[in-house]
Amino acid sequence: MSSDKIAVMAELVFFSGTMDSGKSTLALQTHHNHSTAGRRGLVFTRKDRAGEATLSSRLGLQASAIEVNPETNFLRLMTQALSKGETVDYLICDEAQFYEVEQIDQLARVVDDFGIDVFTFGITTDFRTALFPGAQRLLEIADRVNILQVEALCWCGKKATHQARIVNGVMVTEGEQVVVGDAGTNAKPDEVVYEVLCRKHHMRKVTSKKAKQEHMSKTALPFEDSIG
Repeated sequence: MSSDKIAVMAELVFFSGTMDSGKSTLALQTHHNHSTAGRRGLVFTRKDRAGEATLSSRLGLQASAIEVNPETNFLRLMTQALSKGETVDYLICDEAQFYEVEQIDQLARVVDDFGIDVFTFGITTDFRTALFPGAQRLLEIADRVNILQVEALCWCGKKATHQARIVNGVMVTEGEQVVVGDAGTNAKPDEVVYEVLCRKHHMRKVTSKKAKQEHMSKTALPFEDSIG
């Protein structure tokens, strides 16, 4: 290889962070930057908050995407696309924590066999602090793991490290691993929402709502004192 020509190798990259750390925003920005540079890519997502076949960010940005399901085979999709003469330089894979372990292995093969860059984005642990299988596999085999530098904050102001699942205003630590919800305070009865917490408050199950209630109860005067 000549000294003035450096071969750039394709990579499997995992961008990880908690909710509200800008993962989907970065996925959209990465797609924009590469496509603007003349590269051709495909965008994938699974169980996005905005609905099927959409990659959306909490900032209101969104793009059309290919919905991933358990039967999706990335290796087959790329083989078919390339055999038709299509150009695919990179893949954007959002919500990668929801992908099957086999699909993460397929993405690694896409990188190694076809020289296609694969950029994956997702959270690592669920509401119980257990690793998502897809995220665990990425941690095991990705060429690079980048922790996002935009820190989401717990209600106390500390760095948020965990996702809490809240049903009917109460934090729960049991249930199915994958239940789609969103961050918000105006949840309807039985609606699932998520909140990011620091480790301390996740372990103590103190959400922002519970903290506010506890604060109000401590500052409220007894009824007898308030009238006398």
